[in-house]
Amino acid sequence: MSADFIDWPSIAADGFPFPRTVPMTQLADELSAMLLSPDPAIRDDYAYTATARWIREGHLDDVLEALGDTATSRFTHPEIQARTFAPLILCAVLTRGHTVPGLVPKQAAERWYAAFSAWYPGEQDTRGWDDSLGWLHAVAHGADAAAAFAGALPDRCTELLALCARRMTSTQSDYRYTQLEDARLARALLRILQAPGLNHEQATGWLTAVAQALDGGGPGPVPVWAFNTFATLQSLHLHLTRGLVDEDIPAHAEAVAARAAALLRLPYYWLA
Repeated sequence: MSADFIDWPSIAADGFPFPRTVPMTQLADELSAMLLSPDPAIRDDYAYTATARWIREGHLDDVLEALGDTATSRFTHPEIQARTFAPLILCAVLTRGHTVPGLVPKQAAERWYAAFSAWYPGEQDTRGWDDSLGWLHAVAHGADAAAAFAGALPDRCTELLALCARRMTSTQSDYRYTQLEDARLARALLRILQAPGLNHEQATGWLTAVAQALDGGGPGPVPVWAFNTFATLQSLHLHLTRGLVDEDIPAHAEAVAARAAALLRLPYYWLA
């Protein structure tokens, strides 16, 4: 394996062993460039798979903050795949930082959060899958990042709940959730609600914005954004009542589930 050329198909075929002969900065630069690719094999199968694994295994600790900064800079990139893979990298970086305290400075996480929170609720291209570009998944990838931010910045949890509420009620996209985006949002909301110290008002208050968005709906076809909202509320109710494998049920799960069920009676008036 040469320091001048990385044979990605061979690395993938071998299960992604870390290429120790390649200078770290060169490797980080190449991975970052590949994460921009419109070719899903290069971007997803090679670059993202390798980056996420090597971050998790600690091989990229020396360039972790640089990877986070590069990812964050892509929230304003003109190409959709660049924007939607940025939160996946942030998720990996933040999760590694949570595993190894002190590895990711809080000021870096705050810097990334500012850029993420400006992008997530307003992204208009929310397609889950594109036949040419492959997985895009702005809603799902952003949800994963939101949950990771909750672990890195627990004092931002009420803001993160509100951010997810804005995403799920956004009228700026005409894409109907078809790739389990509602479930990914629900899982993220559950993990944010696990934050210690959230009181009843903080845990349930974000649903007031959802109720306000739905207020005034009447006869006629359900708008796409409302369908997405109802789908997410259903998924959230299921996640709150069943929980996640090997994870704690949030302290206010019953209260949040009750609020979600009350909102679901708007379209499903026959619910007991």
